[in-house]
Amino acid sequence: QVQLVESGGGLVQAGDSLRLSCAASGGTFSSYAMGWFRQAPGKEREFVAAISWSGGSTYYADSVKGRFTISRVNAKNTVYLQMNSLKPEDTAVYYCAAARGMVSYNDYISRARYDVWGQGTQVTVSS
Repeated sequence: QVQLVESGGGLVQAGDSLRLSCAASGGTFSSYAMGWFRQAPGKEREFVAAISWSGGSTYYADSVKGRFTISRVNAKNTVYLQMNSLKPEDTAVYYCAAARGMVSYNDYISRARYDVWGQGTQVTVSS
């Protein structure tokens, strides 16, 4: 199966942008649906965005819709999360995750359906 490594996190001010990357290795990246999740201190890990294996379908949490964009380049074994208009409440550790056999919207947004996870990258948004 694939291994995942996130990068691109950092400290930014409210209103700024960041692009997170998640590089995959060791497997057939194009066969996996990919998701981004985040976990703030003291909170559960929550769904942020997901993309189908082909890139043809994308899904977003309501809290980021219109501000974040998920994309993938299968030739580069990489999935991205472009984050614009960042808010302090976006502060969290961001994780990418991979899964196979996704069928429904509920599959894509469910943390339990993903079986490969990266180590996370910290995003801090100051006010």
